[in-house]
Amino acid sequence: HQLINCSLAVCLFPVAASAGVSWLKHFFLFCCVFVETLMDTKWATTELAWTAHPETGWEEVSGYDDAMNPIRTYQVCNVRELNQNNWLRSDFVPRKDVLRVYVEMKFTVRDCNSIPNIPGSCKETFNLFYYEADSDSATATSPFWMENPYVKVDTIAPDESFSMLESGRVNTKIRSFGPLSKAGFYLAFQDLGACMSLISVRVFYKKCSTSIANFAVFPETATGAEATSLVIAPGSCVPNAVEVSVPLKLYCNGDGEWMVPVGSCTCMAGFEPAIKDTQCQACSPGKFKSKQGEEACSLCPPKSRATSTASSMCQCWNGYYRADSDSPDTPCTTIPSPPRSVISNVNETSLVLEWSEPKDLGGRDDLLYNVICKKCLPERGTCTRCDDNVDISPRHLGLIERRVAVRNLQAHTQYSFEIQAVNGVSNKSPYSPQYAAVNITTNQAAPSAVPTVHLMAASASTMSLSWLPPEKPNGIILDYEIKYHEKGEAIAHTMTAQRSSARIEGLKAGTAYVVQVRARTVAGYGRYSSPTDFSTNHQTDPEKSLQEQLPLIVGSATAGLVFIIAVVVIAIVCLRKQRNGSESEYTEKLQQYITPGTKVYIDPFTYEDPNEAVREFAKEIDISCVKIEEVIGAGEFGEVCRGRLKLPGRREIIVAIKTLKVGYTERQRRDFLSEASIMGQFDHPNIIRLEGVVTKSRPVMIVTEFMENGALDSFLRLNDGQFTVIQLVGMLRGIAAGMKYLSDMNYVHRDLAARNILVNSNLVCKVSDFGLSRFLEDDPSDPTYTSSLGGKIPIRWTAPEAIAYRKFTSASDVWSYGIVMWEVMSYGERPYWDMSNQDVINAVEQDYRLPPPMDCPTALHQLMLDCWVKERNLRPKFSQIVNTLDKLIRNAASLKVVTNTQSGDLLRIGVTLAGHQKKILGSIQDMRLQLNQTLPVQV
Repeated sequence: HQLINCSLAVCLFPVAASAGVSWLKHFFLFCCVFVETLMDTKWATTELAWTAHPETGWEEVSGYDDAMNPIRTYQVCNVRELNQNNWLRSDFVPRKDVLRVYVEMKFTVRDCNSIPNIPGSCKETFNLFYYEADSDSATATSPFWMENPYVKVDTIAPDESFSMLESGRVNTKIRSFGPLSKAGFYLAFQDLGACMSLISVRVFYKKCSTSIANFAVFPETATGAEATSLVIAPGSCVPNAVEVSVPLKLYCNGDGEWMVPVGSCTCMAGFEPAIKDTQCQACSPGKFKSKQGEEACSLCPPKSRATSTASSMCQCWNGYYRADSDSPDTPCTTIPSPPRSVISNVNETSLVLEWSEPKDLGGRDDLLYNVICKKCLPERGTCTRCDDNVDISPRHLGLIERRVAVRNLQAHTQYSFEIQAVNGVSNKSPYSPQYAAVNITTNQAAPSAVPTVHLMAASASTMSLSWLPPEKPNGIILDYEIKYHEKGEAIAHTMTAQRSSARIEGLKAGTAYVVQVRARTVAGYGRYSSPTDFSTNHQTDPEKSLQEQLPLIVGSATAGLVFIIAVVVIAIVCLRKQRNGSESEYTEKLQQYITPGTKVYIDPFTYEDPNEAVREFAKEIDISCVKIEEVIGAGEFGEVCRGRLKLPGRREIIVAIKTLKVGYTERQRRDFLSEASIMGQFDHPNIIRLEGVVTKSRPVMIVTEFMENGALDSFLRLNDGQFTVIQLVGMLRGIAAGMKYLSDMNYVHRDLAARNILVNSNLVCKVSDFGLSRFLEDDPSDPTYTSSLGGKIPIRWTAPEAIAYRKFTSASDVWSYGIVMWEVMSYGERPYWDMSNQDVINAVEQDYRLPPPMDCPTALHQLMLDCWVKERNLRPKFSQIVNTLDKLIRNAASLKVVTNTQSGDLLRIGVTLAGHQKKILGSIQDMRLQLNQTLPVQV
């Protein structure tokens, strides 16, 4: 093996690494070209004995190199003879599965001007040829001594020639050829009349040496067949390492240099990086590493130990534990000590318990308390768990508070309460939780609840009630308390009664009252009876009352009718005003002028050099700041990946990365970067944010913010029926806000659809996919975009004037927004279902509009219809759409009114569609089946 073109620089290449690992990893390779020699005449110790034709041409002679080492050379100098054609062929050179080889030639050439009296045919160049063969089968006459079957590599000219008065000046030239396919080849040198000496010939090939990067080993790899070829070298993890992103591969370029690393490995749990990230060594005793990654081993947390090597977890000391939710790098903890200073306050058959925090929390902050109630029988000397009717408030297990109230205890009974202190490791301990106990004895109990109350009689202002005494009076009942209030009112009144009956006076006529009763003994009040509704009688005769109220009813009805008429009149006036005051085409053209202080979109294709637009509107990102983690899709120009971006002075963020595929043309590069030139001009929370571009390294990239939930249409289909109407309207509001921003900047999107809306983890929708629709290529497998007037148009989302006349404006974007509304409310349904594009064009031209999706609020479908008005000047502006959605969100009740999809107006096709009647009727029938409704159709 030999090295050429070496330097002492160290190359840094970005290598994909696992999540959480810095993107810029040192990939140590000396910047050398590694080569392997197939033939070198410099080291020949015997005659070369190459084949020469004719024999009077090339002659093998012995000589010495610059270091006075003996060498075998060939020379020729028949310059005084005309029509020279001298050939020299080397021995057979096996290629060893190499696809491209390099030939290094050292030679001297005599200056023709220094040779006196020679004809004009003197040359100072020679030709290099090669001939492939499956075996060493060449003879003195075969192959024929001519350019075919030999393949010419190049005409070799010296950098310097020499005269008789000077010593020979040695020239060195290197040429390559390929691809090679047979077992080997011959080299041939053709002299056409030069005076020269071929000092040495070396045949070699380039290769990328064995390398280790990010704990992955890449084998020695020969270069490809062409100088621009990239050969993939699969990698494998070093011992004790695991893959974190696949596939593991490096590309070996034609110069024998590694480039474009993909995938990486990392040290597994219990092992840490060593020897400049080329090995994974085991953690020493007393250290551990709990998960795979490039972190170093750590000392065991407090109260734990590791006695062996390669530990992924340290074992806790005896009596110390980790909870299931604790990470391996947290200290081991123990159970808490008992609660302190328990105070009990007995009130008859109720009890309040309070206590203080334990002295030792066990090293944790997830302390909880349990209160265990036990009923004791002194005569038996035993205590058993309390019945379920004992009420411990707020609860008896998992308490954060250090206070509980206990009710429904039995009178004159002894109880024992245990207050346990527990934490996250109490269930790991073989011992019972530490607790503090308190014993109490209850006093006289209050009476139980009064049974149901009965209404004995009622008048316009009084009610007579009766009830039975409590089942458990627990003593002599002193009196009863009656509580009553008007139904629906919060203010209550009370009165007392000595017996189990009472008369309530001063009530309102014809009014419902809620009544409750409770009993009182020396132990206090018992519980109230269940609330019961009773009503007083009307004060006057019903027929007379109706006569008295008739004028009021008639007056109210009249006022209501007047109000309705006024509302209708105002609506008609507003509608006329809106139509008469609509912006004309001339007004819309006036709006295209730039308003001072307003930021206006600049088309990057107006630049003479589109690269200048990229530099102006998109920030250049150094490739070392970008880390590709995985491929998540394919775009128009290449792969779409998820990765991480770590800019200096900023935290690392997850990003989406669009890459430009290898072998691109300059036009493809320009079209690819035009999206960044467009996106870089926008700054709005509902527009996808451009982080920057990578144009000075390969592959060329566009880096944007990462949207976790992907495209809106597929996200909705995946979560069909999972969102409330308010959530869906919130998504639509975000899209409308983004489009308002674009419209204010005089930017027309042209391809607004749910597939071009991205959704993040917070359900925020952002408009994306800028400037790409104009570059779409024909794809018969994708019917979304259809050719029309020399361009491709998404028919189902496009306004009629844009389809017919390619008149794209913000008004045509409003039409597309209406389709997006329909997509959102139908959870990603395909607009117009399986109708063909031509049928859609015909149906829209005949005033057919999409029906409301299932459970779609009437107000939203009306807004869709407003967006689909045929006259584009009558469609709402995006600012009006945002205001309308804001009002609907503030008035959620308006979203509860759902459109009656059984209406005959659901399909408004008013005329016969010539040539498409059967298709339209078939599509209508499909719509009926999908909606599970019978829809009247008139054609």
